[in-house]
Amino acid sequence: MLTSVPADSSAREVTIIYYGEQSLELQHSVEVFPLLNNGRVVIPESYKEGKSIIAVCNGRVEILNKFGERIEFPSKNSQAM
Repeated sequence: MLTSVPADSSAREVTIIYYGEQSLELQHSVEVFPLLNNGRVVIPESYKEGKSIIAVCNGRVEILNKFGERIEFPSKNSQAM
């Protein structure tokens, strides 16, 4: 979901790391958002909806491994040890 920003404004490409409403797995997306004069990124409320944002990273970040990718839930038939 790349957000379009007018060419005449300052913008920054960022990687957003977040939890969605329906998953224990960390999610991420690369977006382009406008900047305030102080250099802070403006993340629209519409993007934040349904997300708990954990981190905003400068640029495109290659995520090698995320918490939650390896969580395995026992099946109903398995015995606890």
